[in-house]
Amino acid sequence: KGRNGQQRREPRLFSDDDEPDDRRRRRSRRGSLWWRLTKFLAVVGFWGAVVGALGFGYIWFTLDQRGLLQIPVRQPGEMILANDGTVLAQEGSFFGDAARINQLPAYVPNAVIAIEDRRFRSHFGIDPIGLLRAIGTNILAGHMVQGGSTLTQQLAKNLFLSPEKTATRKAQEAVLALWIESKFSKDEILQLYLNRVFFGSGATGIEQAAHTFFNKSANELTLMEAAKMAASLKAPTTYNPANNPEESDARARIVLQAMLDEGYVTKEQVSAAENSQTSVNDPNAMTPRQYAVDWIDAQLPLLLKSYDTSIIIETTIDPAIQADAETSLRKRLADNAKKLNVTQGAVVVMDTTGGVAALVGGRSYQRSQYNRAVKAMRQPGSAFKPFVYLTAIHQGFTPDSVEVDEPVRFGNWSPDNYKHKYLGEVSLEQAFAQSINTVAAKLAVAVGPSNVAATAERLGITSPLGHDASLALGTSEVTPLELTSSFVPFANGGNAVQPYVIRRITTRDGKVLYERQGSGLGQVMSDVELGQMNRLFRAVVRQGTGMKAQFGNFDIGGKTGTSQDYRDAWFVGFTPYYVAGVWLGNDDNTPTKNVTGGSLPTQIWRDVMAPAHQGLQVAILPGNAGGMVAEDVSAGNADGSGEGVGPDYIAPPVQVNNEPPRNLIESLFGRRRNAPAGKTIY
Repeated sequence: KGRNGQQRREPRLFSDDDEPDDRRRRRSRRGSLWWRLTKFLAVVGFWGAVVGALGFGYIWFTLDQRGLLQIPVRQPGEMILANDGTVLAQEGSFFGDAARINQLPAYVPNAVIAIEDRRFRSHFGIDPIGLLRAIGTNILAGHMVQGGSTLTQQLAKNLFLSPEKTATRKAQEAVLALWIESKFSKDEILQLYLNRVFFGSGATGIEQAAHTFFNKSANELTLMEAAKMAASLKAPTTYNPANNPEESDARARIVLQAMLDEGYVTKEQVSAAENSQTSVNDPNAMTPRQYAVDWIDAQLPLLLKSYDTSIIIETTIDPAIQADAETSLRKRLADNAKKLNVTQGAVVVMDTTGGVAALVGGRSYQRSQYNRAVKAMRQPGSAFKPFVYLTAIHQGFTPDSVEVDEPVRFGNWSPDNYKHKYLGEVSLEQAFAQSINTVAAKLAVAVGPSNVAATAERLGITSPLGHDASLALGTSEVTPLELTSSFVPFANGGNAVQPYVIRRITTRDGKVLYERQGSGLGQVMSDVELGQMNRLFRAVVRQGTGMKAQFGNFDIGGKTGTSQDYRDAWFVGFTPYYVAGVWLGNDDNTPTKNVTGGSLPTQIWRDVMAPAHQGLQVAILPGNAGGMVAEDVSAGNADGSGEGVGPDYIAPPVQVNNEPPRNLIESLFGRRRNAPAGKTIY
């Protein structure tokens, strides 16, 4: 018994069946090892957590904290529309974060998850299993073949970090991924990712990529198209469906198999997708319409100081006329480049208000982005003569006035005719139709070169002009755009215009930011002067150097031009509906092989203008040729002997708005109030 009187329990003795002492000791040692290991791991875990927390804090505070807690807003984009509402171009992030997960077919996001991050729905921003698998795969391969970044990590990099590959950047990526997972749901993260990831060919975001490659919205993508979109993420250049269709198809099949493995699709759906046909746009095939798009972009700073949302730009470009201009210029040059040594050209088409319906700045935008229609300064040759003749008509000459075609000299300059032929006495109408140089030079001297320059500037020429007699033959350089615009008054009733291409600019939700309201630069010639000039222009097309321009029964006027040594060839012509100018030549200013304005340029002009007039009613060019209406002139009933018209007749003075614009906006788009009457012009 014990001290308290209770029975003491006898100590238990081992029997033969009991555990031996050595085994008991080994088990005791093992228990001690597990205890020590557990204790060690606990200590390591504790200090690992401390180090991890410190590392997390350090990485967090090394990040740029400005705006870190706010998802960066994408820069606004723009959509450029033709005059019929079709899309000419879409630039920048016009669609913004347009894709919504709940509006997309389920296979669109699932394709991305299956191939990029199959445990996306279960991990916490970092996938240790995927990371270990990637490390093992890379070790076995001997080089980097697989990444371990999750979609969340990729999103963190796209939103906040630079693309550099450093240990610090990877650590920052992991920290930001944990933060993103704590702030957003999985669907929100996936939606952000799809709207911010780069798919290639300048397309960022699934919506822009769908439009770029398949010309449709992301919610209209087929299963195979969705697989190709997901396939491009690994290497947007290598697996670009437009540039590398075979590589894209092969990678898309891997995506489909991954989707099948994850249970997102059935075998039947995979088989149907693999056998389906997909039509892919080539976003890198820059058509010549890009010249027009570049010019439109250049106008924006003049109309909008800034904008913080995506905008829609409505333009005057007619897609059918634009396409015809591109096709004709490319084909005519391809057929004649070697034979005639002519390699470049430009085409500009305007309506009678100055709205640009088509603009082609060169043969191939991919080979040269230089916009010759807007920037190329070239000698217009005889295409400048209308300003000489209009000045002469202002001062009393008529189409029936007679001049002598003969060798002449003005100081050290002596103009020469085409093929060195002289016809003696000719009417101004005949001299204009046959583009006789000596007569034009005589007229310029008679009326004054400075007055000729003033007339050209009044009609729309903005480039610097010379003030000597050689100006009559187009020795001062101009651009195709300004020369074409200066012919518009002859088609619209005598009103000068400023060429424009943008009609209206709105935000995506319809708010109007700009709308053109100008009505031009005012009247620059009388109705009689206009009628007499159009009589001259008709003669060029009916029996002169521009006969190849005629089509149908339309009333057409125009003027050819060829500079010295055949370096430049022009034709600028018009109807009551459109004005078009064509220039051909070489960028290095080398001579062509006898290309004149009446040859290839006139043919291109007709290629473009004839289809543009299909369905339009035949109309007469404006103007009254000395008491007779233009219809009589067009019918051939006017011979210059109408009442009040003769060699000595001086047109009455006309009040025109000759006051210069007071600012750039007024110059571009006219005045919004009634402008005061300008100076009297003779």
